[in-house]
Amino acid sequence: MESTLLRVAGALFCHDQRAAAKHTDEIRLRRGETERHITIRPDPRLGQPGPLAHKIFIALLKKHSDYGRPIRNEISFTRREIGRLIGRKEWGGRDSEQLARALHEIHYTFIRTHFKKENGRHVEHSFNIFPEILIERREFASDPIEACTITLAEPIVRSLEEDHFTCLNFTLMQELGTIGQALYMRAFFHFANLYDGRNRTKLEFQKRYDDMCAEWLGGLATVKHASKIKERLGAHLDQLIEHRFLASYRITKAKSGGDAGFVIAFRPGAGFFRDYDRFYRNRGQGELQWDFAADQHAVAEPLRVAYLFVERRTGKKVASQAYVSSKDVETAKRLLSEIGFEEMPAFFDYALAEAKRTKFDVQSLGGVRQYLASYLSGKAARGAMKKAEVKASQERQADDERAAYEVYRRAQARRIFMTLPRAERNAIEKAATAQSASFAGSLRKIMFERKRDHITAQRHGTKIKTIGQWRGVR
Repeated sequence: MESTLLRVAGALFCHDQRAAAKHTDEIRLRRGETERHITIRPDPRLGQPGPLAHKIFIALLKKHSDYGRPIRNEISFTRREIGRLIGRKEWGGRDSEQLARALHEIHYTFIRTHFKKENGRHVEHSFNIFPEILIERREFASDPIEACTITLAEPIVRSLEEDHFTCLNFTLMQELGTIGQALYMRAFFHFANLYDGRNRTKLEFQKRYDDMCAEWLGGLATVKHASKIKERLGAHLDQLIEHRFLASYRITKAKSGGDAGFVIAFRPGAGFFRDYDRFYRNRGQGELQWDFAADQHAVAEPLRVAYLFVERRTGKKVASQAYVSSKDVETAKRLLSEIGFEEMPAFFDYALAEAKRTKFDVQSLGGVRQYLASYLSGKAARGAMKKAEVKASQERQADDERAAYEVYRRAQARRIFMTLPRAERNAIEKAATAQSASFAGSLRKIMFERKRDHITAQRHGTKIKTIGQWRGVR
C-alpha cells in the first residue's frame, strides 16, 4: 500500500461514523502541487467511506496479499470470512447491510491521481478502488449477504505487480481501532523510509497535527489545545505503545501554523523493528495462506455465472447494487461441474435461443438446466462444424495468400526481365512464344506474357523472395 494508495487510504476514510455520511465535498491532497496531487470525490448520497469501510478495506487487502503471486485482480470472501477479518463474532441482517453500505461507499467514491514519472511524463489515473462488486444473497434483497467478489482497480494491481507495497502486521492491526490502524500504517511507512539499520536510538518522525488529520485520518476535525489532542488521539497512541510499536510520542507547539499549530513526534518501539525485519524487509507472508483457485471455484466463478445469466437474459449490464440469489449460485456450481466457465456464454446463448423458440420465458438460472443435455449432445457436432469452418477459412486464406504471392512473383519477374541483356530477353520471348502458340486471338497475348514471366522467374528465381520471405515482410 505504499505511496499513492497509502495517501489515498489516509484521505479516503472518515473515522467519525456520524460525520462520514455528511462529508460529500471533494477532497484534495497536495492541492498546490502540479506534479503530484490526488482528488477524491465521495458519493453525494452515501458520503465519505466510514470506519467500517476502512476495516473492510484493510481486511480485503490482507486477504488479497495472502493469495500470493501472480497478482490477482479480485478478492472473494464469504460472510464468515469477512466477519472474522473485521472482528465480528456474530453476523446478522444488520451486519450484512452495514457491509453492503461500506462496500458501496468505497465503490462509488471516485479517485483521480496526478503524478510525474521518472521519464518526466505526467500521468493521470482515474478510477474506483472497487470497480465491480458481485453479491450473493439467500433470496431477497433484505436477506444477509452470503458471499461476495470484489474487483480491484487496474492501477492498484499494476502497482502491486511492480512491488509498490508494504507488508504489515495484520494481527496487530486487528487489535486496533480504525484511527489506530491509520496511525500504525502511516507511522510504519515513514519509520521504514527513515530507518537505515543503524539509527535505532535516534529514529523519530514528526508530523503537523492538522496535516495528520487531513492526510492520515480522512479530514478528522481538529482541536486547538494539546490536552484535547491527547483526549482524541491519546487512547490510540497509547495502544500502539502497549503493543510496543511506539516507544513514545509527544505533542508540542509548532513554530508556525496558527491556532492549530501543533506537532506530534513519534519514536519507534521494539515492535516496529521486529515487524520491519519480519514483514517489510523480507516481504514475508503470514502463516495463513488463502487459495485463490479454491475461492474462484467456490465463490467467484459461480457468482460470475449467475450474473452473466442475468445479463444474457436481459441484455443489460447488472447494476452494482444488484445481487443474485443463493439458489442461482448453487445452480451455477452444478452447471460448472458439467461445462467450463469459459463455455458459459455459448451455453446461455444456446439455451435462451431454444427457450425463445418454444416461447418459454426463462426467469431463473434453473430454467436453463433443461437445455444442458441437448447442448452437450450437440457439442460434438457443433465442434466438428466449427473445425470444418476453421479449416475452410484457413484454406481460403492460404489460397488468397498464394494468389497474392503469385501477383508479387510475376511483378518481380517483369521487373527483372527489363534489366536483362537483349539476347537473353529475346531467348525468353522465343520460348514464351513457342509455349503460347496453341492459343489464339487476345488469349495468345495474355498467355505469352504469363509464360514470359514464368520462364524469367524460373531462370532468375534467386532474385525473387520465397513465399516465406515475402510473408515476413508483407
